[in-house]
Amino acid sequence: MKLDILAFGAHPDDVELGCGATLAKEIAAGKKVGLIDLTRGELGTRGTAKTRDEESAAASKILGASIRHNLEFADGFFVNDKIHQLEIIKMLRKYKPEIVLCNAIVDRHIDHGKGSKLVSDACFLSGLIKIDTKFDDHDTEWQAPWRPKQVYHYIQWQNIEPDFVVDVSDFMSKKIECVMAYKTQFYNPDSKAPETPISSKNFTDSIEYRAKDIGRIVGVAYGEGFTVERYPVVNSLFDLK
Repeated sequence: MKLDILAFGAHPDDVELGCGATLAKEIAAGKKVGLIDLTRGELGTRGTAKTRDEESAAASKILGASIRHNLEFADGFFVNDKIHQLEIIKMLRKYKPEIVLCNAIVDRHIDHGKGSKLVSDACFLSGLIKIDTKFDDHDTEWQAPWRPKQVYHYIQWQNIEPDFVVDVSDFMSKKIECVMAYKTQFYNPDSKAPETPISSKNFTDSIEYRAKDIGRIVGVAYGEGFTVERYPVVNSLFDLK
């Protein structure tokens, strides 16, 4: 299956929080979208790896994603090296996305910046013809090189200034629904689990008010911001809103 967009997150829920509304909008427009989680979030204070598996499956169904895989890298301890890059390259070459979305370039959680650079590096390496990969041991043929046309980084905890903003005004409710599928992670007044920076009501509220603030700046109801690795190109000044 060829995908239009492949979105990577260091942990299950990163993609939904960072760009869930954008993906919902593209899926509604007929684009094929896949999600790749680097880890199972097993070091998270609340919930378990198993509950995160269940929650991510529920979120994917709500979103309407075509595929979702978990690479099962070590939460907190994965590194940007050949072994990890090759696993991502296999995914890129299997699904051949035109666009890759990945973690914020720098963030509070150390895995976000690491995951951002790891995926970005793998996107470049995936286009090199002399790197040989097979998706799994059952494949009889080597994968063809593939490099996505664009790599964009969504924004997470830190208030990074975006290079462009997507109008997601009609898709915020879908994003919130996807995020709240992670029942163990976010605000629940009845939960007896330890509190974390993302389990507060303030954080849950921030999902909406941060999108509303970015939207305010660009003149729409809600927006999701992204940073780029190279300048976007337009054919005409009138292509810009």
